[in-house]
Amino acid sequence: MTLCNEIKKLLVDYDITLTQLARVIAEKKDKHYTIQNLSQKLRNNTLNANEIDIIMDVLNCRIIFYPKDI
Repeated sequence: MTLCNEIKKLLVDYDITLTQLARVIAEKKDKHYTIQNLSQKLRNNTLNANEIDIIMDVLNCRIIFYPKDI
């Protein structure tokens, strides 16, 4: 499962709409950010690291990297 699919699942679990999320991203990035833009990025799996960081903050989650051999 891709990171974007995981994010979509978490949005449903936390009852957060794409509209709400797009609004928060726009505020944090201090630039125009539409639901269409967010939806396309989720569909194409093209979110950048800053956007992912904002989304994880909204969801009160974190991504943990660890070696494959663990």
